Amino acid sequence: MPDPDLSPPQPSVPAAAARLGSRPPAGSPAPRGRAPGAAVPAAPPAAAHAAPFVLPTGGQPLVSATAPAPAAAPRAGSAPAPLAAPAASALERILRGPGGLGTAALSLARRAGGPGSPAPRAADAAEGKTAGRPIPGLYFHSVPDPDPARVAEVSRRVKDWAVDEVELFPEEWEGQFDGFSVGRYMVACHPDAPTVDHLMLATRLMIAENAVDDCYCEDHGGSPVGLGGRLLLAHTALDPLHTTAEYAPAWAESLASDAPRRAYRSAMDYFARSSTPSQADRYRHDMARLHLGYLAEAAWAETGHTPQVWEYLAMRQFNNFRPCPTITDSVGGYELPADLHARPDMQRVIALAGNATTLVNDLYSYTKELAAPGRHLNLPVVLAEQEKLSERDAYLKAVEVHNDLMHAFESAAAELAAACPVPAVLRFLKGVAAWVDGNHYWHQTNTYRYSLPDFW
Repeated sequence: MPDPDLSPPQPSVPAAAARLGSRPPAGSPAPRGRAPGAAVPAAPPAAAHAAPFVLPTGGQPLVSATAPAPAAAPRAGSAPAPLAAPAASALERILRGPGGLGTAALSLARRAGGPGSPAPRAADAAEGKTAGRPIPGLYFHSVPDPDPARVAEVSRRVKDWAVDEVELFPEEWEGQFDGFSVGRYMVACHPDAPTVDHLMLATRLMIAENAVDDCYCEDHGGSPVGLGGRLLLAHTALDPLHTTAEYAPAWAESLASDAPRRAYRSAMDYFARSSTPSQADRYRHDMARLHLGYLAEAAWAETGHTPQVWEYLAMRQFNNFRPCPTITDSVGGYELPADLHARPDMQRVIALAGNATTLVNDLYSYTKELAAPGRHLNLPVVLAEQEKLSERDAYLKAVEVHNDLMHAFESAAAELAAACPVPAVLRFLKGVAAWVDGNHYWHQTNTYRYSLPDFW
């Protein structure tokens, strides 16, 4: 988060976000892929009365959790595995032994090795085809490179959406958008997505979340000053305002006033029309959690407060990736029923997955944040200050904290799978674990954004 002294008080949208909200002046070149004078494609219609299970671009419908879902075609070199099966065989696939260093891995997701094989180590990933150096000592599971055809198609579609539908970024930011490699990210995280249409549900939401983070909080004009008001108004693009006839038009007009809100509105409309009301509301809830975490970090930036380690980890439980794995069933084309998703043990699994994957971001983005203007909080920085550690020792301890959370996640998932061996629960647990593995893969291989410190 930038130092508050670097940015003047901002009563409304930061300058960068406001600039994105303006339409091209008359006579300016048409956006890529659109003829001069053509109308800007309208955002998808509101989802209030749309029937669920219908994909916006004609993809396959979502599948009820009570019926087996069609399996995605296996990638070359991967072992095909049914996505739904009798509870006993599914549980056997998931519980293949204790998790942890030096043991056979708990195989909650697809792994590079075969059934019952040892957990792939960091060295295994380093010897594979994937680019990027994994963090030495980090506990993770390597995954196959995602299907390049799917990656290319998701990348093409999301860029068309960002440029032509929501006018997300100015031309000078195009390189950064491409370098984010969101297509590779989402294909790696959702290997059981039946179609590219399903993958696009997660991809649009991921891009919209990052637009809000960049333009409201971080790199592109963000500031902690006035953040609460900006986030509240942006959240109404996800969770619609219900107000009087007199004031509703002004709110509706505001949804197109800046790029983050346009992205939130469009991505959420696509998602709500392609998922159940329960899945959409679950996502809104987790986005409220995310925004609460943004506000806590912003408050600490404004006051110059360095939190205790446990306080930082509490903030990171909210300001984290949780909204992404929580929609794994929507992207997979089925639904985990609300009562099963709300189980405390399921919520613990999802929270631990979000916490572990967010610390992966802290670790891989460490040098990037140190090089950026202002003071950025991450776990190594907090450990160094609060526990009086050197930068190297603080970073290595942060690796240990991540590993502890990963082991806790795998243990909690195994316990839940044994306690509730319902096919939809088992499939959801595998989907969350696949997201955890894919998230690490993307951070390790995205050398455009990340490089490792010289601590080894």
